[in-house]
Amino acid sequence: MNKWFELILGLIILVATILISWLSSAYSWTLFGKDLNFLHAAWVFFKGALFWFLIFVALILIILGITEIKEGS
Repeated sequence: MNKWFELILGLIILVATILISWLSSAYSWTLFGKDLNFLHAAWVFFKGALFWFLIFVALILIILGITEIKEGS
């Protein structure tokens, strides 16, 4: 693919995603009684990903600490 085409397509998709998420939170989008607030869903997903990332970092640090204690003794 052409590098300029890839850049333009990526920017269009990025702007469209931001616009859709903002519009879905600013206006009441419902489908079959369910709220389609994509910005809220993205925020919840981000918080969950941050939580699991911190859990895995803590586990890795604990494992590294145990390994260093074993090697030091």
